[in-house]
Amino acid sequence: MCGIVGYTGSRLAFSVLVPALRRLEYRGYDSAGVATLNGNGIELRKAVGKIAALEEVIAAAPPSGRVGIAHTRWATHGRPTEVNAHPHLDCPGKIAIVHNGIVENYAELRRELTADGHRFRSGTDSEVIAHLIELYDEDDFVGAVRRAAGRLCGGLAAACISENCPDTIVAFRTGSAPLVIGRRDGETLIASDIPALLGETDEVLVLEENELAILRPGSVILGTTEGRPVSRKPQAVTADVESAQKGGYAHFMLKEICEQPEAIRQTIGERCDPADGTVSIPELGLSPVDARGLHRIQFLACGSSWHASLVGKYLIEQFARLHVDVDLASEFLHRNPVIDGRVLTVAVSQSGETADALGALRAASRLGSRTLTICNVVGSSMTREAEGVLYTRAGLEIGVASTKAFTAQLAAVTMLAIKLGFERGFLERDGARALLRALLEIPAAMEAVLQRETAVRRIAELFEGRGNALFLGRGLEFPLALEGALKLKEVSYLHAEGYAGGEMKHGPIALVDAATPVVALTPMDPTHEKMASNIEEVRARDGVVVAIATEGDESVHDRADAIVAIPPAPPWLQPLLVALPLQLLAYHVGVARGCDVDQPRNLAKSVTVE
Repeated sequence: MCGIVGYTGSRLAFSVLVPALRRLEYRGYDSAGVATLNGNGIELRKAVGKIAALEEVIAAAPPSGRVGIAHTRWATHGRPTEVNAHPHLDCPGKIAIVHNGIVENYAELRRELTADGHRFRSGTDSEVIAHLIELYDEDDFVGAVRRAAGRLCGGLAAACISENCPDTIVAFRTGSAPLVIGRRDGETLIASDIPALLGETDEVLVLEENELAILRPGSVILGTTEGRPVSRKPQAVTADVESAQKGGYAHFMLKEICEQPEAIRQTIGERCDPADGTVSIPELGLSPVDARGLHRIQFLACGSSWHASLVGKYLIEQFARLHVDVDLASEFLHRNPVIDGRVLTVAVSQSGETADALGALRAASRLGSRTLTICNVVGSSMTREAEGVLYTRAGLEIGVASTKAFTAQLAAVTMLAIKLGFERGFLERDGARALLRALLEIPAAMEAVLQRETAVRRIAELFEGRGNALFLGRGLEFPLALEGALKLKEVSYLHAEGYAGGEMKHGPIALVDAATPVVALTPMDPTHEKMASNIEEVRARDGVVVAIATEGDESVHDRADAIVAIPPAPPWLQPLLVALPLQLLAYHVGVARGCDVDQPRNLAKSVTVE
């Protein structure tokens, strides 16, 4: 959600902080600010809107100082205004803080602090942190931050500076809001996410929950929020500066759509051995004996990851003959699930920091379940919590709307299904070999689909002036209908709904008219004839039909107003192909409507608060 960055070293702090904030823009925000220590006090610069607005404020009055913190805010408590923008100060303006997450007991703390004489300037929950530190700061800034952290409820992270510690940043984390620390040659940086530090460091320390860090130029002291020392080795940064740039593309979203064939190659890569019929994922933490002893799979996910998990349900039930449940992580937390040691809980998340998914994973673990995380970020919270990990290898994804991370998750659940099927004895070796050979051929087929971008751009014109759209699919394509509708909503702000084709007569058909485009997912699979009937139902009500169909399927040509063809592929692999034209359609509709497709309004890349 919100983005935190901090710097202490030899350069002017704002010259490092503002570019770092730009590299965090994908997280979503509505205001931004910087605070620096200049030797005489704290200099504060804030602006509502994009970072460009903050840059104008800074250009008019550049702040001095070689220590500073900065922030991009995604409003929760308090409207997006300059006074509510971070950083926030204490009463005398000697302490500044930036914060990500929610202070759940802020109302109680605010009443207490107000009664004690503290004056609040903003309507945020965050400001209580600065005043708490002020309350406890008696010539021990680090101790005051530690005591303040102990009073705060909720999953949050913060970075703090004080006039009394002119070269120091004190940061802490008490929940799912991430913080990473980088060092090099007399400089130390901290940020909410690794992309902010690209080009500044080759390795990072990940601050874990209930930990506090003292940052000085070139040095870091780690400990718990209770004061116990912590020792941890840094981890290498695998992304590079180029991956955080558009590389000639108009938008990150389009760049990442086009990177999907390579992302899938990297994800399946050496893990699949078609000669032997095996899938090798050593970090999975699940032996063949364990696989045979499972009674059920429980997927937990949110958003696009939930749609990928629904595909996983179809595949695992088909290949491994295991019962599979798929829950929205946020809803799993509000019921009393039947979980025990015979269940494998699979939490799926691009970032590995999603608050709902992390909470649900922990709940399943407490109930005795085996746990596995499918994730794109090495060392993230969910990968540390789970017994096993299946890393997707999509690389850095900047666009808020997930594209290559989603298809990498599809590839991951496909590999998991094949592995479980083989190890449980429901897939013979020859069958597994055939499946893996087909999977390894999919990236080339994806490249062929991407060559249809011009056709998709023309189809996007059919959505001009429309207010609604429907997406229909059956079987494995039903989750893709949900995903297609989500993408269109996210990046074009058009209202769209995804439905199972068989549900049309149970209500959604009432929405069909000449003003409602219907995207029908009709590749050649066992549901093809049923989907053809759905298309006829739409045509009979003057609906505009856009079909995603297999090359050479003449039956669809006679029924659809527009078609995007995908290469022939086994039905269980078609979601990997169908996803691409759906993403391209959402992208081009969004661009045509003048929307910010990389940073859609009200959205954030990683939802680290509930």
